[in-house]
Amino acid sequence: MIPINRNLDPLERSGIRVFTNLAKATPDCRMLTIGEPDRPTPEPVKQAAFRSLSRDETHYAPNQGTASLRAAIAAFETARGRETAPEEVLVTVGATQALYTALTGILNPGDQVIIPTPAFSLYATIVTAAGAEPVFLDVSGTDFQITEEALSACLTESTRAIVLNSPCNPTGVILHKKSLDAVARAVLGKNIYLICDNVYNQLVYAPCGDLTRREELRPQTILCQSFSKPYAMTGWRVGYLVCPEELLSRLLLLSAAEIAAVPTFIQAAAETALTVDTEPMRQIYEKRRNYVCRRLDAMGLAYPKPEGAFYVFADISRFGIPSWTFCERMIREAGLAAVPGTCFGTEGYIRLSYCYSDRELEESLDRLEGFLKRLG
Repeated sequence: MIPINRNLDPLERSGIRVFTNLAKATPDCRMLTIGEPDRPTPEPVKQAAFRSLSRDETHYAPNQGTASLRAAIAAFETARGRETAPEEVLVTVGATQALYTALTGILNPGDQVIIPTPAFSLYATIVTAAGAEPVFLDVSGTDFQITEEALSACLTESTRAIVLNSPCNPTGVILHKKSLDAVARAVLGKNIYLICDNVYNQLVYAPCGDLTRREELRPQTILCQSFSKPYAMTGWRVGYLVCPEELLSRLLLLSAAEIAAVPTFIQAAAETALTVDTEPMRQIYEKRRNYVCRRLDAMGLAYPKPEGAFYVFADISRFGIPSWTFCERMIREAGLAAVPGTCFGTEGYIRLSYCYSDRELEESLDRLEGFLKRLG
């Protein structure tokens, strides 16, 4: 093969997809692998797209996003505590493109990015593809919170960014004020960006702090957000990035080269989504979380308490089986798929998603319970 970008050499396919595909290829296998809402996209959102199409809004949108959607996003973020102007908003193809544009836009070869781990594997993938170095800050031994001592040990002259995801995928843990304060003190006034992946912060079951709302950190903060999780819009592929206007003017050049623009009629749907009440969906996930946690408690499995998102990160270390092997065996022997902790950089755990129907959760957890009993 003709040589390609060497930065791609260490990249691997998402383990989430690997185990999802393995489950789909296994007859009568239940899945708790995908973090995708099982609810339909709200009807007003779909109707907004239909109306936009009927108005023939099928041509190029502005590279930065339509003026009306950016104004709506700015008002939404301002109401949530971060004073935002439309000029600070870039509409993206989901949070994935927001993260890609943010990280590749600020990184140079040799730069380092601190990633509290366990973490969504996309962060390290993007950092590596950009020619920079991911630095993993293991928080599994500190109740999945960031300590000042551990963070300081990771900081170097090459540190260019820290990625924060709260609530966290895969744990559902919310970073407490002490953790956020430690991050703020470590980076304030330094040439370090905070990349805040806030895609789950409308699906929380406890108070959730947010460094994007701290005025003193504003010049260093890049917010990445998505419509996928709170509005059940995963297939619509729309999100946004918010950062200081001076930085955004440069990131916009990169985004325009990547995608030109998000489809116009999808932006109309996203604008309507911002008016939809997500509380009923949040309540459904909270009820499911409580059920899953009760079942895991009865099985004797430990886990960090999920305070947001729709995942439980269950500790399977007592069985002495590597998590990848554990999940392979669970598919073969119990007809149940989960995601190994190693896919998130932490051994000894499996991630269970509870954005599935009540019936699916009950059947899946019955299979998990039977599998654990057979393991002894």
